[in-house]
Amino acid sequence: MRAVRRRTTAVLIASQILGGLGVATGIALAAVLAEEVSGSEGLAGLASTASVIGTALLSLPLASLMAAKGRRPGLTLAYLIAAVGGATVVLGATADSFPLMLCGMAAFGAGSSANLQARFAAADLAEPHHRARAISTVVWATTIGAVLGPNIAGPAGESVAALGMGIPVAAGPFLWGSALFLVSALTVHLLLRPDPLLTARDLDSSAAAAHGEEDSSGGRRADERSLRAGLAAVAASARARLALVTIAGVHTVMVSIMVMTPVDLGHHGAGIELIGLVISIHIAGMYAFSPLMGWLADRLGRVAVIGLSVGLLACAAALAGTAGADHLQSAAGLFVLGLGWSAGLVAGSALLTDAVPQGARAAVQGLSDLTSNAAAGAGGALSGLVVAQAGYGWLTALAAALLLPVGATALAVALRRMRTPASGT
Repeated sequence: MRAVRRRTTAVLIASQILGGLGVATGIALAAVLAEEVSGSEGLAGLASTASVIGTALLSLPLASLMAAKGRRPGLTLAYLIAAVGGATVVLGATADSFPLMLCGMAAFGAGSSANLQARFAAADLAEPHHRARAISTVVWATTIGAVLGPNIAGPAGESVAALGMGIPVAAGPFLWGSALFLVSALTVHLLLRPDPLLTARDLDSSAAAAHGEEDSSGGRRADERSLRAGLAAVAASARARLALVTIAGVHTVMVSIMVMTPVDLGHHGAGIELIGLVISIHIAGMYAFSPLMGWLADRLGRVAVIGLSVGLLACAAALAGTAGADHLQSAAGLFVLGLGWSAGLVAGSALLTDAVPQGARAAVQGLSDLTSNAAAGAGGALSGLVVAQAGYGWLTALAAALLLPVGATALAVALRRMRTPASGT
């Protein structure tokens, strides 16, 4: 089993590097491209928002596919959809069609769906006391591609524009992203064997049989994989509810601030290269320190690291919102924003996996991605309007206010655990 875990982790790491590079290369200039095509600053945030909404809409179908067939077909299909999306963005930008571009961005969001679901694939075979570290290892793997992506976005766009096909510079990176997603799909399809989710279920069934329990592979377990069963599993567990609120909250705060930061930097004199550097620093904060967050979540507990996430995100909002023309402070704020997101995502994902039974996990994980990306999509859609009407500072303040439900829920769970210490992490 140890060899299977190592092989699974290696394949997921490879796909995360490629997928992270594909997502980050395109997203780096998404707001800039949207402003160029739409001619409106207020609509600039809709590009990344469409991607987030696409991620949300695809979460449940992909989760259903994985629940029925395993991780491999679900991840492969997600990367293929993202590749088609990137090509559609380029077509929309070339034709000066903002609606077509947004449709492409929605499909492009499938790349993020695959990257997010890969963290749960890492948890499928992990031992419970190492689950957060297993998740964080795959999240960390995204660092390489995700940090490099924004920095090569400019040269990638110029290389495509040089072909003389009328493709705008800001759209070129999406063509690169499509190629990278195709390689990711091929990697997962050929190498993610045996399937981690199906293997985990077989092990669970064998363990149940060894203890004289009901065959967990029967009809009862099939029912547990439905969305209704996933909702019931979350409703029955305070820890699962905290995990869901945490993942949705931290993702919404991060997306709402991040999508409009390139526009704000541009208004304060930053060029494409500097914008790419700031976004790279932000992405480094998101992924590079995830192993530390996983270690802390396994060592100190999931709820404690969720509290750390809330504190980091509040500090990030304050730094970014008051930076103005101080690009160094903006970069620091975006870095801390990434750290807070990492802490919340890793601890929340581990807690969600801990809190629900094996049969319901795929459905609950899909529900989590749907909730978090739908909330983040709404936040991203409103962020452009907030900046246009009130300014970037107000956007960061409103985003910070979204942390209040996360903090309150975490406090309630922590107090409950103090009263009943045997309830778990």
